[in-house]
Amino acid sequence: MVTIGDVARAAGVSRSTASYALSGRRAISLEVRQRVQEAVRALGYTPNAGARALATSQTMVIGLLAQLLEGEFAPAMLQYMLGVSDAGRELGYDTLLITEADGAHALRRITDSRMVDGLVLLNVAHQDVRLPVLRAAPQPGALVGLPGDCSGVDVFDLDFEEAGRAMVDHLHRLGHREIILISQPELVVQRGGAWVWRLRNAALEQAQRHGMVLHAVFGESRQPAVGRSLNAVLDTYPGATGLLIDNEAAAAALPMVLHLRGLQVPRDMSVIGRYSDEFAQIFSLPYSSIDSAPDRLGRLAVRQLVRRIATESESEEPYVLRLIAPDFVDRESTAPPRGQHRSGQYTGRHE
Repeated sequence: MVTIGDVARAAGVSRSTASYALSGRRAISLEVRQRVQEAVRALGYTPNAGARALATSQTMVIGLLAQLLEGEFAPAMLQYMLGVSDAGRELGYDTLLITEADGAHALRRITDSRMVDGLVLLNVAHQDVRLPVLRAAPQPGALVGLPGDCSGVDVFDLDFEEAGRAMVDHLHRLGHREIILISQPELVVQRGGAWVWRLRNAALEQAQRHGMVLHAVFGESRQPAVGRSLNAVLDTYPGATGLLIDNEAAAAALPMVLHLRGLQVPRDMSVIGRYSDEFAQIFSLPYSSIDSAPDRLGRLAVRQLVRRIATESESEEPYVLRLIAPDFVDRESTAPPRGQHRSGQYTGRHE
């Protein structure tokens, strides 16, 4: 049976250094941590969770509270889950996924039983009922998503306001004067999804500053409703020359909708989405986009959480609120508008 001593010898470090490199309890250089992880992989070392918990009072498990909620596009949410679990694994932590509908009850059960060393919350609502439970828990917590009250937790999110402004600014510079914004379903907003109205409100305000007309509508999350809603919007606003997509399901459906209408991007319509580069690759999306950065956000949250876990004087350290700046990925799907109107009224069905 492979032991931590075997790992230490293979990595050329002391037993304690190897242990710290795996647990994250002390700062270890990246070079040493990589050597230890390589030794773990080469030897097939698996820590004994029971013995480790008795020795360190730690489980080396991170709790991840996430749900696949109605109105949200599951493939997009899974990217955030993978970002958290991948970062945890790299730092020596397993991830316990909790998807219980009653998030506050699940969080209380997990924290009271000391099943995890810390928690990451996804699907963060503006008034999130899980936050009072998390603030009262003995374990630290980190959020991927911006709530109305950030006290007592570390918070990481995309700067959705700046993302909305950047999308509008880009089309304004190209000469567009009438554009459409398709947001997440209205149900997501009613549930407290602040990221939707943060981008939407900022885009509307920026368009007004530029003297542009922006038609802001809520999209759908499932077919055939997605296709029908996209066609309805394009029929309703035939003078629009630019399309902003803050809805992953709508972005995935858009290529077929435009193809059936005989519209080409960017000749007939300039398009900018908001999703990750990996999402664009999975769905073969040819549109320029604001990177939603789920992997980066997950890694930031987990690294901060592990620092909290390893720091005994946690309560004395200020909490982190970090909104990462949006990155624009140019896939050449925008251009100056050809004219004020376009053809392509849709008369068929889209299933």
